[in-house]
Amino acid sequence: MFIRKIGIDLGTTNTLVFIPKKGVVVNEPTVVAVSAHDRSVMAVGAEAKEMLGRTPDAIIALRPLKEGVIADYKITEAMISYFLTKGCGKIRFFKPEMMISVPAGITSTERRAVVDAAIQAGAKAAYVVKEPVLAAIGANIPINEASGSMIVNIGGGTSEIAVISLGGIVAWASVRVAGNKIDQAIAEYVRKTHSLEIGERTAEDIKIGIGSAVPVKEEDSMDVRGRDMITGLPRTIRVTTNEIAEAIAEPLKEIVRAVKSVLQETPPELAADIMHKGMMLSGGGALLRNIDELLFKVTGVSCTKANEPLLCVAKGTGIVLENLAVYKRSVMSKK
Repeated sequence: MFIRKIGIDLGTTNTLVFIPKKGVVVNEPTVVAVSAHDRSVMAVGAEAKEMLGRTPDAIIALRPLKEGVIADYKITEAMISYFLTKGCGKIRFFKPEMMISVPAGITSTERRAVVDAAIQAGAKAAYVVKEPVLAAIGANIPINEASGSMIVNIGGGTSEIAVISLGGIVAWASVRVAGNKIDQAIAEYVRKTHSLEIGERTAEDIKIGIGSAVPVKEEDSMDVRGRDMITGLPRTIRVTTNEIAEAIAEPLKEIVRAVKSVLQETPPELAADIMHKGMMLSGGGALLRNIDELLFKVTGVSCTKANEPLLCVAKGTGIVLENLAVYKRSVMSKK
């Protein structure tokens, strides 16, 4: 395959592979199933996610990235290699240049680990770009203008908030509270309130199905199955939207606090631009119902959800790859 450039949105929850002129060619969960005996990789992506919470003792299904950074180097390398093969095919005439998104708060050691994993997996060169910048580019924000733009990217492991002007980040915050912590808060609430044990997949289904960032007048409800903590037997309960809004209030408060701290650090001229233009929401967390309403209520700044918020970072990698000369100096650091 004659693919010379490939962009990877390496997320805690999902990994997307973007190839210029083709778009997003892979969108799979960031999950790897390994053998407990010798740590050999048995399944990656969607197939491995099916195994979460359902594996025998001989197989471990895990997420190799924790809060946006590599927690297990070898398994991350195997996973990048798998996604590279899936995106480019097994037979490759060239080693592709690879661009990978990383959290804004990444350390130089963590950045080096990402670059090394990409090179070992078969990249000719690896570039890393901060996630909020890629999300802004993918959401069609003109980042090189002398005007302030604000992006709130809520992913699986981290929420990244940044004010961008003239191609660079002026003020930013990165909190390790995002989709996964929201799922955990739902599971915790169901356990405490209903004495029912549920898994992370069920918690995520509840969030997607009936979750809301603020209480609503017209509630939805959903049947939830799990294991009764008293009897140990399977049981079904019914939960409502406002219960879930109450359950997730705490992690959302941390995200709101980070948004407010970035606004407080923003220079006055750029703050005026943001008041005028509003902030852009991207990432899977932007799909949570009424999250824009919550942020507007707390900050007074209008919020817009990006088109296809899940794909913003991946699209951003594609745009930068197609215009490497323009972006090389301002947004990238290369090995």
